[in-house]
Amino acid sequence: MELMETNRDHSGVHNLAFQNDNEDGVDDTNLKGLGENSQRIKNSQNKKMVHTNQGDEYINIESDLHENKRASVDDEQPHLKGYLEKKYDEVCEFCKKHKARIHYVVYGILITAYLAVVIAACSLNFQRALPLFVFTVLAIFFICWDFLIPKYEDRIAAFFSPGDQYLKKQWFWLKWVLCATLIIMIICWLIFDTAKQGSRQLISFGGLVMYVLLMLIFSKYPARVAWRPVFSGIGMQFVLGILVLRTKVGFDVFNWLGIQIQTFLEYSDTGAKFVFGDKYTDHFFAFKVLPIVVFFSTVMSMLYHVGFMQWLIGKVGWIMHIFMGTTPVESLVAAGNIFVGQTESPLLVQPYLPYITKSELHAVMTAGFSTIAGSVLGAYISFGVSSSHLLTASVMSAPASLAASKLFWPETEKPLVTLRSGIQMAKSESKNLLQAASQGASTSIRLVANIAVNVISFLALLSFLDSALSWVGSLFDYPQLTFENICAYVFMPFSFMMGVDWEDSFIVGGLLGYKTFFNEFLAYKRLSKLIQNREKGGSMYINGVKQYMTVRSEVIATYALCGFANFGSLGLVIGGLTSISPSKKKEIADGAFRAMIAGTVACFMTACVAGMLTVPGLEVPCHILLANATNFTDFRPKSTELVECCQHLFTSANHSEIFPEGNYSLNSWKVCCHILGQPAFHCT
Repeated sequence: MELMETNRDHSGVHNLAFQNDNEDGVDDTNLKGLGENSQRIKNSQNKKMVHTNQGDEYINIESDLHENKRASVDDEQPHLKGYLEKKYDEVCEFCKKHKARIHYVVYGILITAYLAVVIAACSLNFQRALPLFVFTVLAIFFICWDFLIPKYEDRIAAFFSPGDQYLKKQWFWLKWVLCATLIIMIICWLIFDTAKQGSRQLISFGGLVMYVLLMLIFSKYPARVAWRPVFSGIGMQFVLGILVLRTKVGFDVFNWLGIQIQTFLEYSDTGAKFVFGDKYTDHFFAFKVLPIVVFFSTVMSMLYHVGFMQWLIGKVGWIMHIFMGTTPVESLVAAGNIFVGQTESPLLVQPYLPYITKSELHAVMTAGFSTIAGSVLGAYISFGVSSSHLLTASVMSAPASLAASKLFWPETEKPLVTLRSGIQMAKSESKNLLQAASQGASTSIRLVANIAVNVISFLALLSFLDSALSWVGSLFDYPQLTFENICAYVFMPFSFMMGVDWEDSFIVGGLLGYKTFFNEFLAYKRLSKLIQNREKGGSMYINGVKQYMTVRSEVIATYALCGFANFGSLGLVIGGLTSISPSKKKEIADGAFRAMIAGTVACFMTACVAGMLTVPGLEVPCHILLANATNFTDFRPKSTELVECCQHLFTSANHSEIFPEGNYSLNSWKVCCHILGQPAFHCT
């Protein structure tokens, strides 16, 4: 079973809008006769001569009618075709007769030419052509997959049928064996990973368990929870996290993708520069960030028109449907939210929305709250937030949303939309690629305006709240009271349980407050400022206030903020879903707030998985790492990173570079002397 764009079967749910318009069975011949009679009546009514005088102009309409009549009579007479016209008709008939073969020949020539280009590029410089080679291999694999699976699906199912029946028979005791094996593997992994990386990962694991228990306690039907989607969703998160955060190949792939997306989005600068002038970067947010949203929306509309987005969403949704056991509708919507917004993804399955259950509807809304749209992803990257981590967070949050949704609102009804032949996704309404690009740009106007007015209003409101709270605080000799401080104390326990350092948990708590009560734009903007402060390498504390966080805390915050779960989006989801599915108005209003909470927890679960797998790297410059070594709870006293930095420092000293780049302080030497136990020659 695969979720793909296919013709609708007669079984399952029917969309009345797609029924045949010719159900009345009107005879085409009668229609033709009626048309001829009406034409004769019109001609009989045009026997008068109408003269129009405008200066020297004189138009005789009756003579024109006679000429047209003579021309029509001439057309009805037999026409002797010439030699070229006969040959042209023969060629047309041949093309119609062998249309399929001609298509195959043309496609074969184009594919052969493309493969020749790939081979030539790889032979010249394989390292340079590696992305093209990988893309070609993946394209060939999926083309063969789409061709073979529909053709041999029944045979494949019959081949694996005995094994499936055996598993069903032995599942009662086999599931306990699998659970015991899984628990043992988790314990072993925690022991070995803690011994190698430190105990910080244990807090993230404890936070993940805590969030699962909280969702179970406050679940709509705690006794009806199906644990397969929950554990499968967390497992998919864990596999994706290991692939990206713990393997060099996975990290390099996502890092390369992030760099390519960042480079691609920079092409929007050309249009912004033309419209707003050479100094467009002086107004960074309005003339640099918002044009990226327009450009990305245009590209997504074009990909949607050619069918690539439907194909990609179908593949991702099919994977989640197979591994998690979720229904096709909620799987497709969760996959769609990786790339499009929370109000656009339900449009992919709009004909089926009136027939979904309450749990499925809750999953649809939760998926929208726990992910971000691809159009705003580019804006966050332009702030300076890590593109690879944003991409990873977007993908990991899709299975997390289904896991949190099925835990918070379990399925208690029998789903109606379970079409075995796949469900049909909506197609683009554009006639051609140029119209699709124009519609994408036009559609982004509303999104850009919405972002701009929300940022203006929320920043103004935040400034007012800070002033009011500061005045209230001054009455009690605490003028430092702000909205961020209040949010820091409220969300600090949640951020700490994700694995954030204790010193950074208050900062991340404030970011979570911005994201929940305002929007993620303000939170990521604040996070980007903290990242810039760290990269500049200034003092970590000024007047007792921490100016930036550790890299680990930044990574966890990036994952925790990657979602639309805020009160502003709550109204957007209710209004958007109600407009496309009016029959579900009451269910949407009843479940929207629970879906927002589930989406928030899904983002927190993704952050916990990232905290378990994040390994502190040399993203912090060595001179900053050594200068703040005593303040870092992120690194153990003799961590690999500190040892590498100290070895680099002493190697530079042996080459008469006592203080490379003038950044290393005396405290750095003392730390390295303590770590490496170097002789007095280096430490005096």
